[in-house]
Amino acid sequence: MGATKNAKHSLSGSGNLIIEFDEDKIHCKQYSWHFAPAYLLFWVGLFFAVIYPLFQALPSGIRISEEADKPGQFVAERAQQILLKISQMGPRVVGDVNNEVTVVNLLLDEIEKVRQVLRDDVYNMEVEVQRASGSYLIKGLTNHYQGVQNVIVRLSTKSSNSTSYLLVNSHYDTKPGSPGAGDDAAMVVVMLEVLRLVAISGDPFPHPIIFLFNGAEEQPMQGSHGFITQHRWAANCKALLNLDSAGAGGRDLLFQGGPNHPWLMEHYRNSAPHPFATTTAEEMFEAGIIPSDTDFRIFRDFGVVPGLDMAGVYNGFVYHTKFDRYTVISRDSLQNSGDNLLALVRSISSADEMYDTEAYAAGHAVFFDFIGLFFIHYQESTSLALNLSFSFGAIFLVCLSLWRMSRVTGQTIGTYAGVFGLLFLLALAGVLLAVAFPLLMATFYDWGNRTLTYYSNSWLVIGLYICPSVIGLVLPMTLYLTHKKCNKIPHTYYMHIVGHANCVLLAILCLVATALKYRSAYLFLISLIFYVAALIINLLTRLHCRGYLWSLVLIVFQIIPFIYHAYLFHMFILILIPMTGRFGVSSNPDLLIGALCAFGTILAFSFAAPLINVFRRPSCMLGGLALVMFIFSMITVSDVGFPYRPKTNVMRADFMQVHRKFFEYNGSISREDSGYYFHLGDRNIEAPLRDHMNLTNLVRLGEDCDSELMCGIPCYRFCGARKDALWLAREELVELPYPTVLELISKTVLSGGYQVRYEFRLTGPPNMGLFFKPLDGVKLLRWTFASAMLDNPATYRPPLVVMLTFGIDNTPVEFFVELSKDNGNFDEPVFEMGVSGHYVSPHDKRDALSLEFLATLPDFAFSMEWPSSYERHIL
Repeated sequence: MGATKNAKHSLSGSGNLIIEFDEDKIHCKQYSWHFAPAYLLFWVGLFFAVIYPLFQALPSGIRISEEADKPGQFVAERAQQILLKISQMGPRVVGDVNNEVTVVNLLLDEIEKVRQVLRDDVYNMEVEVQRASGSYLIKGLTNHYQGVQNVIVRLSTKSSNSTSYLLVNSHYDTKPGSPGAGDDAAMVVVMLEVLRLVAISGDPFPHPIIFLFNGAEEQPMQGSHGFITQHRWAANCKALLNLDSAGAGGRDLLFQGGPNHPWLMEHYRNSAPHPFATTTAEEMFEAGIIPSDTDFRIFRDFGVVPGLDMAGVYNGFVYHTKFDRYTVISRDSLQNSGDNLLALVRSISSADEMYDTEAYAAGHAVFFDFIGLFFIHYQESTSLALNLSFSFGAIFLVCLSLWRMSRVTGQTIGTYAGVFGLLFLLALAGVLLAVAFPLLMATFYDWGNRTLTYYSNSWLVIGLYICPSVIGLVLPMTLYLTHKKCNKIPHTYYMHIVGHANCVLLAILCLVATALKYRSAYLFLISLIFYVAALIINLLTRLHCRGYLWSLVLIVFQIIPFIYHAYLFHMFILILIPMTGRFGVSSNPDLLIGALCAFGTILAFSFAAPLINVFRRPSCMLGGLALVMFIFSMITVSDVGFPYRPKTNVMRADFMQVHRKFFEYNGSISREDSGYYFHLGDRNIEAPLRDHMNLTNLVRLGEDCDSELMCGIPCYRFCGARKDALWLAREELVELPYPTVLELISKTVLSGGYQVRYEFRLTGPPNMGLFFKPLDGVKLLRWTFASAMLDNPATYRPPLVVMLTFGIDNTPVEFFVELSKDNGNFDEPVFEMGVSGHYVSPHDKRDALSLEFLATLPDFAFSMEWPSSYERHIL
């Protein structure tokens, strides 16, 4: 530059801009490598000091003895007492006495207690038990039900003339074998306490409130369908608060809203004292990543009712198992849910928007909480403006900074543009490696049959996926900066340009996500906002001309985005790790967990991690991370890496004890046998069970099972995965509690001679299935059930599945099918029909051999099991 050391340089910029710098400060040395570990530990400490405690934070549960001092507040202890009564009933499956009589009577008793303290001078309260029957298409099967029950309460102010109701829903039925304390009795008792508090408050509210205690959600979602399509109050329901669970205890996550009703988010922001929400969860749910569903779908699709869908998401390991008990639900978690629901009920039941909700339909909303402290939401149109403004603004400021650095050092703008281009490519390579390294780890573990090693010890993902992701993120930059030859640009400017390259990369990703209409683009926006803020300060103060002082500003401004992104992805990892135990056997769940860790690392560390290069010997830090990764890998091959633990982190090994009969066209039985039909929950399939159970002759049904109707098994909801199912034959026939009987009432050839009508009567357990497969040249035209499958033959190809459910009404099902045949010959086989019966009630006895086999199940596994029958008929 032709100046003596320590000289001051004045360079004229555009206009009156005069830039001064000290060459010594620009060329100052990197910090000692001793400080690098402290720098990385700072971020680790931030996670454990701030993020982890706030994620676990819950309000203290209020006791009944404190009620007088805290009037109008949710009393968790009262809800907890009712929860104990419900969970002590055990499983409550549709059609069983526990679900249809015992829990219904308990709910009516508790509602009667509310009536006794009701401010009847202010409110009217109506109570009824609905019995609904219906049929609809959902998840690739036709769902047909009769006599399912809902307990419904309408609470309204006497002076109200509003015809717009707020609907609050949760369900009291459970999966077979589960007491369902978390899913969903906890939300039921929260609703009861909220009903009580509103009923005794004396505060008028203009819009009536419907409390729907739903008796058939797990079937799936028959109770909500029965209410929203048949009940006289359904048409008046203009907003929904749906309460469900994918775990037990903890906070309830708002993961679906609207759709197209952002005013609901405004009420959530203004009223919910414990916000916990994210748009990203909504988009993941809509993408099918979450292996669950809720009644929200039914109210949205069949009733067009906008709402908020909230669910408990903590401790999903006990979800749908016998360990979902009263003891896993803390009083504090009930307080959290109760505080939120009570505030939302009070707010929305008094909302002006309820008079005409369609007038406030204004597109999707972007929403999220910041570590539980406050809630942010804005409309999709605002999101578009913000994303575009900050993305292009960030690119402009990067260009301005590069121009300024070129003016300060006397190098051409082309030199800096070239360096920026190279570093941008290295930043892109770093992002790709940050994703690739965890995915490679996931793939290697899958090849080595070590899938789900983190299942019981989630901290293992730190070494297995997060460390490799950090290494990949900074490796290209570190290698280049360590071995670069060019000295025209000071190292501190190189580091500054590294941040610029990551900034532009995130801006491009934000623009792409926005163009694809992903509202989760806000994740990139958060990172951009705080980098832009730091960049503006550094430009105005010229700290980038004073050694590495600018990096301190950058670090300070990265604390907020790091906290948010680490908090968010910590949440997703804790939610999804338990769910990997029920992702099925066909996909590698480690890929999803690895990808989550990678995306969280990229968003949290894009700007912070490359700063290890301000310290000397950055390769030592990469070596340290690699050592951590190696140590964790060694831990995973020990007993610590065994996925399952008794009671807390169980393997899901669901199976049925099946009695099969194959009837030929002439009515004779060609085969009668029995065996165990396994539907295993995760990638490890049966391998962990082999040391404990006799599975010598276990076979996978596989592709060749299409030779038999439905592979010859009584699949139950998960029929799409039947080719991955396992079959273990047994010599003795399974003894069924009572028979499932199909009777052909009549066969009538219709006028014209090319169509035939069959009429049947079916009796059996409360859960049964029908499978229809027309033979060549035959079409299924009409049947008793919902017609959606038959109306869309290109989408729904045989075999067609109908699931039947009885609630309180167990009268035989009478149904017909009408078919056409090209040649009009109905004196030969026309179609195959399968009939299954599922004896899921806890009161249905298992035979001695089945109980003996079940006793060999290891203590780290849970089985949702029951006897079932399967009959194949050719008609």
